Amino acid sequence: MTPERFEKLVREHQDTVYRQMARVCSHKEDAEDALAAALLNAFKFSSQLDNETAFVRWLVTIGSRICYRMRNNPAFESTFELIEEAYGSTDGVQKMELELMKGCVNDALRELPEALKEIYLRCEIEGEDVASAARFLGLSHAAGKSRLRRAREFVRSRLENSICGV
Repeated sequence: MTPERFEKLVREHQDTVYRQMARVCSHKEDAEDALAAALLNAFKFSSQLDNETAFVRWLVTIGSRICYRMRNNPAFESTFELIEEAYGSTDGVQKMELELMKGCVNDALRELPEALKEIYLRCEIEGEDVASAARFLGLSHAAGKSRLRRAREFVRSRLENSICGV
């Protein structure tokens, strides 16, 4: 499958797949993260998909497995771990792509407004739960969740608009 065809299928079906991820993961943020990791995995192995009519089911299966892993291992949610999980063992080209992706993530983190950066780093990079991170920062749980959601949206937007964007 060509990258252009993959992108077209993603654009056509990402909302459907996201809704399924939201059901499986139970949390909007986890569903968004699972979808992102599923897209990375799917793109990596897109040449193995023979039947494009199975694309949605295939992507949902990948995403569901990621949701289950996230649920059973909260540290798996770390941004870099998601990237490394998507690429698994890597050859030279994939290592370069992984380093490029890490660079894009670092750039997005540097641009993250200070008000959002601390909660994002504590939750996404260090694996701390939102309630603990919010308490440490002197925020209510709701305010912590809101800031983390905005931080995730900010980082996701920067990644989509960078050289790493899918």
